[in-house]
Amino acid sequence: MRWKSRYWVYLMLFALAAINYLDRVALSVSAGRIQTDLGIDKVQLGYLFSSFLWGYTLCLVPIGLMVDRFGARSVTAASMAVWSAATAVTGAAVSMGGVIGARVVMGIGESCCYPAASRIIREWVPAKERATAMTIFNSGAYFGPALGAVGLSWLVSVLDWRLSFVVCGVVGFIWLAVWLIFFRQPENTSWISAEERATIHRERETASQAQGAAAPPVGLGRLIGCTTMWGLMLTQGAGAYTQYLFLTWLPNYLQTERGMTLLKSGTVMALPYLGSIVVSVALGILSDRLLTPQAVEAGRRRIVLGAVVLGGATILFVPWVSSIEAILLLITVALGAVATGNALNMTLLGDLLRSKSDLGRATGLLLIGGNVFGFMAPIVTGYVVKATGHFDAAFAAAGGLLLMGALSSWFFTRSPIGTRDDASGERMQEAVGGVK
Repeated sequence: MRWKSRYWVYLMLFALAAINYLDRVALSVSAGRIQTDLGIDKVQLGYLFSSFLWGYTLCLVPIGLMVDRFGARSVTAASMAVWSAATAVTGAAVSMGGVIGARVVMGIGESCCYPAASRIIREWVPAKERATAMTIFNSGAYFGPALGAVGLSWLVSVLDWRLSFVVCGVVGFIWLAVWLIFFRQPENTSWISAEERATIHRERETASQAQGAAAPPVGLGRLIGCTTMWGLMLTQGAGAYTQYLFLTWLPNYLQTERGMTLLKSGTVMALPYLGSIVVSVALGILSDRLLTPQAVEAGRRRIVLGAVVLGGATILFVPWVSSIEAILLLITVALGAVATGNALNMTLLGDLLRSKSDLGRATGLLLIGGNVFGFMAPIVTGYVVKATGHFDAAFAAAGGLLLMGALSSWFFTRSPIGTRDDASGERMQEAVGGVK
């Protein structure tokens, strides 16, 4: 495959997601030390894990509207500055309230990441490459925890947990400098060729999206009233629950239930995350190659998406195995499925959404669906572990939600989003070969 200049944008988005999740996992890696320093129990720790999602979820739609109004470049830059500063300040907190305050602000900043990336992918990526670009971007959300599990575990074990947050903040500001120097819209970017720019312009919209490109946005109310939008939100929620279960509690699970040291649990935690990146990118490329433009137009990506999400339900078997190797394999499969499912679900949103003007707010809604489930995962798990002394029921809940997510994808995402009436949307889908 010949290197294209637009791949640099894919890598910048990969790094954006990696930093986003590196900052999130910093608290999970340091949880044991923070719990001791602040004198908190498992339930309080669960609330601490969840706290960044409070600001994150509340700001998804407002930030999405800002992305639609002001563009992805400037909003992403401002958001990165906010969340990197908040991450660094976390290291100075001396109470549970201080950590929660810093994490809430961090979440507000991070709420830009996915709405902006969806907009950038719609503007920079030919339609036939969307799943590949989205899985590369979303893989950063798994590389960040892998990097944090190893690097931050070492940093916390030999130095101090507070310094790890400062390091994470500095990394964000380095990315911000690169972003401001190099990133522009394809029309204003000097480092891509005229031929590639023409390819991007010609192929970044499907036929229906090209027809609706100049159409006014349908608005938040019509998006909320769309069955397809609700189906996408449910599928996103199922994946997010499992993702945050592992992101927040996996180090603690390995340390308390499997008897690992801080450093060893960090190293072991990195393996499923790295494996999930390979699985996710491979399945994203396969999805693009399997689906014709007509199938993408008809929303058939949902068939692949449902099958992938169903594969993540292998997490149900974790309580039944005792070998650490088998547990890691099951977690790798589950994480790989969730990573791919989240990326394909956002790609499907782009496939089905007819007006680009609605993309920021639609992505915000999609992520609200995900994060309503996501911010419950750390809290519910904290209560479950405190009550039972084990993680078995927590894994069972995640597996059940993934089964629900697969069914939601197959049965509730059959129509385009943003057509003027449902009947015409269904007729259009049938005309291009949509599955009934």
